[in-house]
Amino acid sequence: MTNQFNQPLGGNEMARFSGPATMLRLPTQETAAGLDACFVGIPIDIGTSNRSGTRHGPRQIRAESCMLRPYNMATGAAPFENLQVADIGDVPINTFDLKKTVDIITGFYQNNILSHNCIPLTLGGDHTLTYPILRAIKEKHGPVALIHIDAHADINDDMFGEKIAHGTPFRRAVDDGVLINDKVFQIGLRGTGYSPDDFNWSRKQGFTVVQAEECWGKSLTPLIEQVKQAIGDSPVYLTYDIDSLDPAFAPGTGTVEIGGLTIWQALELIRGCNGLNIVGADLVEVSPPYDTSGNTALVGANLLYEMLCVLPTPKS
Repeated sequence: MTNQFNQPLGGNEMARFSGPATMLRLPTQETAAGLDACFVGIPIDIGTSNRSGTRHGPRQIRAESCMLRPYNMATGAAPFENLQVADIGDVPINTFDLKKTVDIITGFYQNNILSHNCIPLTLGGDHTLTYPILRAIKEKHGPVALIHIDAHADINDDMFGEKIAHGTPFRRAVDDGVLINDKVFQIGLRGTGYSPDDFNWSRKQGFTVVQAEECWGKSLTPLIEQVKQAIGDSPVYLTYDIDSLDPAFAPGTGTVEIGGLTIWQALELIRGCNGLNIVGADLVEVSPPYDTSGNTALVGANLLYEMLCVLPTPKS
């Protein structure tokens, strides 16, 4: 391994159950200065509508990431040979005020991450967080394409009269003009609803909606190839809600729906993003209190690592 870039602390140097409790046991720093990519946590669950607990998600994902190694045996990716990566800790949210927290998140990403030309990989936290991140991303990159993998469309106009919650981020994103609507893909949507408009509102905006039933029993490699062709070289944000997976694979989440994606389909989708101009990504809705084995957080840690593996290599 080269000494030029940060490397995760290896299991032969220090036992997996010890060492720093950072993502992949990477070094830490306060800002993203000098980094190509960073891991950052947003420990919120004050936007949730059912089970709480995602405020503990970033810490548990970090803990379960201790088993990950630097080389991807399946794809041949070696991200730490080409990218300078560190864990910059958590956004200092206001746990009593969701509206203030949304502004705190946007400001943190603008000032501490994007101003350093660093790509953020976010550990959630409930799905509310994607909206303020996208606001910051727009200031840096303009409107972006979106790959949104989830059981839910998250396009409610309000929840209990509130405009900001984990079920509203992509309605607010449309309102703020942060998305290239005809390059938005929502994959894995399913479950019961209140009306056909729960999914059809997205379609009316120009989004492509791929319901979970269309994914059952098949490889999703052809699907992600179609998505890549449609997005082209546009900047794209990847947001992955762990409840897109069937609860057999990821029970530790707040709003579970049966009939979801498999882990191998998740891997196909993320690995298939290789070559896209990814400007940020997140993994949300891991709720450790409902994750008695730690497997949901373990899956989340692995999917974040896979996201790191498909980030664009910095231009020399």
